[in-house]
Amino acid sequence: MPFTKLQFTPGINRDQTNYSGEGGWWESEKIRFKNGLPQKIGGWEKYTPNTVVGYARQMFNWITTFSNNYLAVGTNAQAYIEDGGYFNDITPLRTTTPTLSSPDTDNCITTFLGSGTIRIDLGASHNAGVGNSITISGVTGTVGGIADSVINAKHTITSVESATAFFIQTSASATSTATGGGGTAIDIDFGLLPGNEINTLGLGWGAGSWGRDEWGLGTTTGGIVEYQQDWWFDNFDNDLVMNVRNGEGYIWERGTNADPAPSLATRAIRLVDYATNEGYTGSSVPVEIMQLLVSQQDKHLIAFGAVPFGSTSAADFDPLLIRWADQDTPGDWTPSSTNTAGDLRLSRGSRIVRALPTRQEILIWTDTHLYTMQFLGTLDVFGIQEYGDNISVISPRSMTTASNITFWMGKDKFYAYTGRIETLPCTLTSHVFDNFNFTQADQVVCGNNEEWDEIWWFYPTEGSDYNDAYVVFNYVQQVWYYGTLPRTAWLDSPLRPYPQAMNTVGGTTIGNLYNHEYGMDDDGSAMVSYIRSNDFDMGDGDQFMLSKRIVPDISFGISTAEQPEVTLELRHRNFPGSPLDTEEEDNARVVRTAVGQYTDQIFVRARARQMALKVVSENLGVDWRLGAPRLDARPDGRR
Repeated sequence: MPFTKLQFTPGINRDQTNYSGEGGWWESEKIRFKNGLPQKIGGWEKYTPNTVVGYARQMFNWITTFSNNYLAVGTNAQAYIEDGGYFNDITPLRTTTPTLSSPDTDNCITTFLGSGTIRIDLGASHNAGVGNSITISGVTGTVGGIADSVINAKHTITSVESATAFFIQTSASATSTATGGGGTAIDIDFGLLPGNEINTLGLGWGAGSWGRDEWGLGTTTGGIVEYQQDWWFDNFDNDLVMNVRNGEGYIWERGTNADPAPSLATRAIRLVDYATNEGYTGSSVPVEIMQLLVSQQDKHLIAFGAVPFGSTSAADFDPLLIRWADQDTPGDWTPSSTNTAGDLRLSRGSRIVRALPTRQEILIWTDTHLYTMQFLGTLDVFGIQEYGDNISVISPRSMTTASNITFWMGKDKFYAYTGRIETLPCTLTSHVFDNFNFTQADQVVCGNNEEWDEIWWFYPTEGSDYNDAYVVFNYVQQVWYYGTLPRTAWLDSPLRPYPQAMNTVGGTTIGNLYNHEYGMDDDGSAMVSYIRSNDFDMGDGDQFMLSKRIVPDISFGISTAEQPEVTLELRHRNFPGSPLDTEEEDNARVVRTAVGQYTDQIFVRARARQMALKVVSENLGVDWRLGAPRLDARPDGRR
């Protein structure tokens, strides 16, 4: 009998049944398509030796005029700048009880023999939590053999004992147990309190149908939503402007020193304090902001969602108000006839979800509408145009722009903005939204992978509070594929050689930064990848097939394994509703064999009405790409 070439339609389609999708692909894990053919995705490896505290929610990369290639990272606990492979804590200080000093801190330090753990017992309440960043100064001499230079530094609270006592971890080990040391000149500065790791439902006034999801927005399920803590970053020239979602604005100043070390050791400061330091009216700076963003073409610092001008109370926060500072002056928020500071308000929706700069405009999503904002250069400064209604957006970080097209995930579909709003045809809609934890929808993060023409969405599946799965759209080949991978932030910056992403380690709140598309393994461990076709049959499916041989067509590209191989499976069953045959059921009817780079043909014997091809890779150093294998099969009667 002649061989049958097994060629399948590119992309994964789960929005139809397995049998009706004959000729396509049904299942995938860590694969992609190139020129219509499936292959394993690139691997990843840790980039930084140190880690961040908390769950990273935002990453932002910029380069300064001093050629510093900085990466800002914001977690639910702290804010960092990564430089040269190391994270530097720039978390702003708290505005309430920011400093504790003598007598509350007199000789407050206890050490423990053989341990780097230090207990700090204060004479006043610290109001701090695990993950809180603190800076200690003023310790004199050694305490339990730990030098003052080790203690006088930034630390992270590792556990809280009481309202006045907590623990930190130092890099040195004590040579003795010492109680009540450190001297009488100790100061302790506390960074911002850690925020929620995930969305949580609270109780209280408004926990009924009124005020449930947002103030005054009635729903039928859940309670008051206390949102996970998210950061927003942007650069104003060399400096970094930032804010916690629905919190205060801050600025970290790079400075003019050619050596970045001094500035990397300093914290960001409140935008209110920056304005006052620069001689402007600090009370004009909005004290609550949904998102800070810089309109880079015209150098305006803009607050999307803000407290109105004239108010210094966060209780007056308007989630549809847009305010901006004077051009090229991020500290001047007081409108006047001699500057360009101003504001405008959107009219549709209940709140601004996200603002995203594109090449010619700033896109603004409310929970129901899409607007565009453009610099006019007139007395109005900016203009707003409504571009779409009756849309949805799943999270503030669910959108990205690639090839001048903006993509985003809605609450039940995917969208693209090309100058007009389009619904993206998707073959994985049911696969994604039928197994989605909508309580943690804010977890969704989107990013592009420019080298491979891909848009990635990471999302939490039902039963998971954190992102554990992904779905990918290849906008050149117009195909979709999916898999599992825990990532909380993703960034493919032209300033970095590889896409970079953050995740959690072992379910703890310790995060690593990874270089992606690096090698072919999972940070030194084997990466499991596979793809399985839909079932195919012979004729109208009324005949049995008897397969005898398979001629594989698999290349192993840049594999580093001495003998790279994959496992090829020919899976079969007799009816669409029946389970796939397994080795346990009948060894003689299942093909599962290793295929290496020199395998020319495989002799098999399998008989069934329906068959499916599956390729599996689970070894170190293996890179593979599937071509068009051929199957030697013939009709073998009816029954």
